[in-house]
Amino acid sequence: MSLNEARYHDLIDAAQQEVEDVFDDSDLDVDLENSAGVLTVRFDNGTQLILSRQPALLQLWVAARSGGFHFDYDEAAGLWICDTSEEPLGELLERVTREQSGAELDFEALR
Repeated sequence: MSLNEARYHDLIDAAQQEVEDVFDDSDLDVDLENSAGVLTVRFDNGTQLILSRQPALLQLWVAARSGGFHFDYDEAAGLWICDTSEEPLGELLERVTREQSGAELDFEALR
């Protein structure tokens, strides 16, 4: 099945909801804001993690302190995969959360 725009938005919504759920279930003091398709996670040390949709490219973009990352959806794997490192979204989120907050969170559903 090719990724049409409706499915793309459903997949982004599901990924962003999973990220929100993981942070909500954690003991981390973070501020979550989901507005106009952009999920912003603000850590208590002032750093941010931003997940934004790029519908023209059918991509999910992640901005973290360590840089910007672009993800394409891999239908066969059922995962968002970084277009340069081939790192699944969940692994990247675990890494950048550890780098920015020191916390070990499990984004298992996204890796």
